[in-house]
Amino acid sequence: MATRILVTGATGFIGSRVAAAAAAHPGLAHVRLLVRRTDAPPAPPTAGPAAGGPVVETVHGDLRDPESLRRACDGVDAVVHCASAIGGPAELQRAVNDHGTRDLVAAAVRAGTGRIVSLSTASVHGRGPFRAAAPGSLPLAPGSTTSRTRAAGERYVLDAGGSVLRPHLVYGTGDRQVVPGLLTLLAALPRPLACTGTLHSTVEVDSLAGALLGAALSPATRPGAYYVSHPEPVSDAAFLAAVDPLLPEAVRAARGLPALELPEARALLAGNPVAAHHLEMFAVDHWFADERPWEDFGRGPGPAFPDAFARHLPWYRDLLSARAGRP
Repeated sequence: MATRILVTGATGFIGSRVAAAAAAHPGLAHVRLLVRRTDAPPAPPTAGPAAGGPVVETVHGDLRDPESLRRACDGVDAVVHCASAIGGPAELQRAVNDHGTRDLVAAAVRAGTGRIVSLSTASVHGRGPFRAAAPGSLPLAPGSTTSRTRAAGERYVLDAGGSVLRPHLVYGTGDRQVVPGLLTLLAALPRPLACTGTLHSTVEVDSLAGALLGAALSPATRPGAYYVSHPEPVSDAAFLAAVDPLLPEAVRAARGLPALELPEARALLAGNPVAAHHLEMFAVDHWFADERPWEDFGRGPGPAFPDAFARHLPWYRDLLSARAGRP
């Protein structure tokens, strides 16, 4: 088993959870966290928070700086690659997601790293509908620069015999895309959106972090791509019920009006690309069926969506209040 691991993107939404889980893991000897900030000196190695936990070391580096990646990979048994550029200039996304992953994999291979695990996204398959899509059943068909560059980065990991984890919707404390995006969509519509029974693969952020760390440590991890989601897909109706407490009062007051069918909603959002993007994510099946992660990585998927989501409601409320400028 790997005893010394490197985590990239260690201050991000998902990478920070992997870093925390690794720092508390008594079976690890050394955890190296790669961060991009350069406004402070690297933190010296410190003992992990758990009794008998690993030494935790923070080092500076950048996926656009191959030399920093070579230093970061030196002496590690496994790499958990969580860093990525989502949105922003296309040149930045290519430099980070494509070329940066290439250089990280090259550095890991040169250092003799035995396990490379990379966080990707099910969006490399493009838009659905996908219903109970099995591993290996879908072609790559990325529809955005982010997805195209992440698909390109996957190739380097897979060619090196590594493992790629592809979640679809990741929710929980720190999420600024999935749930906020759905709320943006609902607020942009004059009437409720009709439910059609679409199904969506979701995973709570801490469960995903556990899967990433498990993939780095488990002897049963296989080379190739995994879909990582809770075994029970979430329906559109269940999503709407979960986010209902977060909706503005004006949106909730419109519940009694006739629901909007998908074609009408699309027409209304023709001039709102952000809301239209989230409509297509929500109104079309995106269900990826793969139980191998929870078997191979020695980790459970955690509670089902309604219970897991409820734990994060206070954080989402605080986020929305901060965005609205409320105390």
